[in-house]
Amino acid sequence: MAAPRDYDLTTGSIASHFKTIAIPAAFGMLFTTLYNVVDVFYAGQLGTDAQAGLAIGFQAFFVLLSFAFGLSAAMSALVGNARGAKDNRTAHRLAVQGLAFAFIATAILMVFAIWFGPRAIALISEPGEYRDAATGYFYWLIAALPGFILTFSANGILQAHGDSVTLQRSQVIAFLANIALNPLFIYGIPGVIDGMGFNGIAFSTILCQTGVMIWILWTVSRLEIMKGVEPRHVRIEAATVKEILAQMLPVTTAMMVMFISGFVVQYALKGFGEEAIAAYGIALRIEQILLLPVLGMTGALLPIAAQNYGAGNHERVREATWFCWKLGFAMTAIAAPILWFGGGLAMSFFTDDARVIPIGQSYLRVDGFLFPLYMMLFAINSLLQALKKPVYTLWISLYRQGFGVAFFIWLLIGVMGLDVWGVWLAIAAAVSSGWVIALILTIRIANDKIGGLRR
Repeated sequence: MAAPRDYDLTTGSIASHFKTIAIPAAFGMLFTTLYNVVDVFYAGQLGTDAQAGLAIGFQAFFVLLSFAFGLSAAMSALVGNARGAKDNRTAHRLAVQGLAFAFIATAILMVFAIWFGPRAIALISEPGEYRDAATGYFYWLIAALPGFILTFSANGILQAHGDSVTLQRSQVIAFLANIALNPLFIYGIPGVIDGMGFNGIAFSTILCQTGVMIWILWTVSRLEIMKGVEPRHVRIEAATVKEILAQMLPVTTAMMVMFISGFVVQYALKGFGEEAIAAYGIALRIEQILLLPVLGMTGALLPIAAQNYGAGNHERVREATWFCWKLGFAMTAIAAPILWFGGGLAMSFFTDDARVIPIGQSYLRVDGFLFPLYMMLFAINSLLQALKKPVYTLWISLYRQGFGVAFFIWLLIGVMGLDVWGVWLAIAAAVSSGWVIALILTIRIANDKIGGLRR
């Protein structure tokens, strides 16, 4: 049986470490996105109401997943710092306590979701079939919360060791399983099992993500730092939880603001009909596919920078940051023209509704100009997390995805009376101004923590 992957990122080629981590991570996210694409495809077979319900229901569910993203980032940064300092005792304590905390947080969130889901969905939808579809889909997804939150938390520990392959392989298997399970649960087998209709998409997700969770937790249990775990180690300690929360809460809040921003966008779009909501949901999936290489690369910056910052190798932190940005610009230069000129074709793969395709195409054309800014913002978030300054990711997010989106939507639609293009331009204005603020803050923090971004 192969040993768990454990890389020392404080020595060796920075480019090689990015290749080792980023490529598997990008492939893993590719299959995660393709997993969602399969859901969108089958929802499209059921009609525009089902696609709109999927977009809204999953948006509400994603608010809850902000805790998963926060725990993942906290585990990656804290355990990565400890691994870089060659302090396995601290790494053990943080990993075990982090997983114990994740179990408790999951149970609380599942109860909260029952109250939260229908109220959030009602806020951004009109009464009718697509709201009913979204609410039913959300209730089913509550059972998938453990699969997501515990997977993300445990994977943060693997990322701290430079392992992005394990999650990649599990997501490939989940994607393949979803292809088979979606039609099985939607339509059933005549005379054998009854079809569940639209809710079959959610039931497939429950089974697939639970399987991923079991595999990731088992892999983490085999790591060197997890040896010798005793019941007393699982007992929650206030000091350790405070340390985890200090890293987790800014990221969680920032992610929650991002998801709530999605609610603001969908609230604005509902005035333009269910076609606009469906178009936005499909266009986001297309956007995610093209962002995958960028997400894999900028995500790799976190464990590389964390280990080197923990080891006091500030020059390697700077080198990793600049390498990430340079490669990121090359990637976005390839992706942007695809969005500008191929958006309509990409939309047509998911819907044949002539009212939906041009709306989604208009969003993708604006989105193409934002790709380089997204890349730098993702990298900045990873760097700030590695430098143990995650609170600044929160302030950046509060402006860009909180105030910025709401303000510019109000200005362009409420005051200036623009159509759906006003929503897309509001997003662009918020991202652009947020990027300027993020860059200024990052330069100041880097000057204080690592002697600047340049030598």
